[in-house]
Amino acid sequence: MPAAKRDYYEVLGVAREATDVEIKKAYRRLAVEFHPDKNPGNVEAEERFKEITEAYEILRDGQKRQMYDQYGHQAFRPGAGGFGGFGGIDLEEALRTFMGAFGGGGSIFDDFFGGGRRNADGVSRGADLRFDLEIEFEEAVFGSKREIALPIMADCEACNGTGAAPGSKKETCRRCNGQRMLISSNGFFQVRQTCPNCAGTGTVITTPCRECRGEGRVKTRRKLSLKIPAGVETGSRLRLAGKGEGGGRGGPAGDLYVVMHVKPHPFFQRRDEDIYVDMPIPLHVAALGGEIEVPTIHGFAKMKVPSGTESGTVIRLRGKGLKGIHGLRNGDQHVRVTIEVAEHLNRKQKKLLREFGDVCEESNYPRHKQIHKMADEFYEHKKAIEQME
Repeated sequence: MPAAKRDYYEVLGVAREATDVEIKKAYRRLAVEFHPDKNPGNVEAEERFKEITEAYEILRDGQKRQMYDQYGHQAFRPGAGGFGGFGGIDLEEALRTFMGAFGGGGSIFDDFFGGGRRNADGVSRGADLRFDLEIEFEEAVFGSKREIALPIMADCEACNGTGAAPGSKKETCRRCNGQRMLISSNGFFQVRQTCPNCAGTGTVITTPCRECRGEGRVKTRRKLSLKIPAGVETGSRLRLAGKGEGGGRGGPAGDLYVVMHVKPHPFFQRRDEDIYVDMPIPLHVAALGGEIEVPTIHGFAKMKVPSGTESGTVIRLRGKGLKGIHGLRNGDQHVRVTIEVAEHLNRKQKKLLREFGDVCEESNYPRHKQIHKMADEFYEHKKAIEQME
């Protein structure tokens, strides 16, 4: 047995004496809250959205509201005179009502989130555009200037985006008399539909512009100068207001969002404001200690290497990273040293290296000795296991 319908005034949360303005305001608030686009996959929200819309469809119409106040839901059940068949509303009908309640075609979410909504005169805001730009590591670190070219729909210069030929103007639509809607009556019902002749704008262009064929926009290729600020990274977005797609019929242009993609550098690596590098150092410097020059993004810097430094040791150079953003301190550079073995030795170098090896003792290589000790323990355990078999 189907569940009983709730009172339409209760559904919208308004009093029975509510004005048309109050009913529409209540519907718009609830419809946005339960709209399927805001609640993807939520069946309960979808049913609530349809219920809200069904209530609004009845209460916004003077005749239907009067019948509902007198007979309740019985007035809209099959066989109840001219109102027969209004036993519910599907999602498509609900969405059409929703769009109409906010002033015509498009979605209310375009209003809230910057989409190209069309107004009553057919004027619409241009779409926002995205442009992906690949930049060098150095450009991301220090900033740079670029010129980009992108295909775009821009306002037609011949008609200034109106769609009408120069010297002509829009005329009132004869089919709907400028009302934007066609209304037909069927018993107690009034059926409204958007005028197909003027697409709901109330006006028509009798002499379309030849350049854009009445669209108000043409395809073109636009060049833009772009300033890349220092410190951007992959995923950073730059917004260029009004540089997106041109609006329809002279409407405002959308925005352009430039998304950065930074090429990797063969030596420098970046994490936030810090820089990381791998730096090979000579064997004798690692053993005896000393001072070497290390490349940083600001130029070469001197770095002290303690004696006995092992491969993999990380030494920090304070303030040698990226410049701090928003007044924060500069980042650091982290240098991971690796021991580089000399190649292509001459006779004298080889002789000295052998003499050095001859005078070295096990105590000079404690890690080497430790590995041998662990290996001996492993072999002893292995031998014990074999004797148990």
